[in-house]
Amino acid sequence: MVSPSVSPVSRVPADPGGRDDNELLKKVQSEPHDSRARDAACEELVSRYQALVRSCVLRYRDSPEPQEELMQVAYVGLLKAINNFNAGIGESLAAYATPCITGEIKRHFRDKRWQVHVRRSAQELRLEIRKAGSDLTQRLSRTPTDAELAEHLGVSRADLLDAQRAELAFQASSLSAPLSDGADAGTLEDLLGGDDPRLERALEMEAVWGHLGELPDREQRLLMMRFYGNMTQSEIGDQLGVSQMHVSRLLAHALSYLRHRILESDQRPERDQEWSGAGSARNVRRGRLTGDGKVHSVVHRNPVGKAGNP
Repeated sequence: MVSPSVSPVSRVPADPGGRDDNELLKKVQSEPHDSRARDAACEELVSRYQALVRSCVLRYRDSPEPQEELMQVAYVGLLKAINNFNAGIGESLAAYATPCITGEIKRHFRDKRWQVHVRRSAQELRLEIRKAGSDLTQRLSRTPTDAELAEHLGVSRADLLDAQRAELAFQASSLSAPLSDGADAGTLEDLLGGDDPRLERALEMEAVWGHLGELPDREQRLLMMRFYGNMTQSEIGDQLGVSQMHVSRLLAHALSYLRHRILESDQRPERDQEWSGAGSARNVRRGRLTGDGKVHSVVHRNPVGKAGNP
């Protein structure tokens, strides 16, 4: 494997002088980027710390990501450590490089592999769950339960489930992928529902039915004949024994009342009225809009368990 930023064309024999890390680091950080001496010093350092790179990658052996790709990402972290290490602050390149390598691998998972945004805490807990699951399986000789995993990791059940669900967001499936190997196999997209244009109408009709019973019987019949029977106003007038002009006024009153009640229901908060104790009855007062345009108060006595019309 050719380590990143080391050109195979510009290779020179590995450091023949047996210089220590600090000498090689000074060469890497002081020489120009196109220097053959810099490339040789960098390659020697990378070669010395290959075992450290492998040990960092080994922690993610259960990941679906190819090991070769993780090795390349880890080498990027090692090169960053080589370029940024300050011998005046730290004495060990290995101690400085380890968090640089693991951080680069975690950044790769966080930024490049997730198909949707997942909180960093959930991503990290997901990896801890994998390790804890393996450890507890060996200790218990069975698969641990969610409660045992949560207790072992010191997290809540909710956080545990959130991290487990995050596993589903790591790799996305194509909606056009076939569901089987058959020639006429459907796709996942075929199983997904679409917007039903009748749904909005159903909701609107439900709102109307919620207040239709508040109208007088004659106006209820009028609306049914007009909108369900598709009768003209003259035909309705003949059925009800009134003039077409009167039918028009009744229809306008009924529609205006329903419109007002529906809009009022959408805007006002739910009532704070509570039912009294079991076995009690309740009086419900409501307004009735009659054909003459006047609102008459009607009192209804409802049995327990039934709510009165508003």
